Amino acid sequence: MTDKPDPDDHERPLTLRETFGSIVAAAIGVQSNKNRERDFRRGSARNYIVLGLVATLLFILTVYGAVKLILGLAGA
Repeated sequence: MTDKPDPDDHERPLTLRETFGSIVAAAIGVQSNKNRERDFRRGSARNYIVLGLVATLLFILTVYGAVKLILGLAGA
């Protein structure tokens, strides 16, 4: 087995996992230049927009839930 990339790897679109990983990495500021270039070459703007909105909504709901939990525990 070799670790050489598949020549067709540059042609296929990003998987859902790769796209979500790129969104998370970019959101926290650790996206590598190599992955950023891959994202622009193989990614779909529609996928990034949809997954970005979903990730943002999940983040907002998580923060909201954490605040409600803490205020409930504090007796407010």
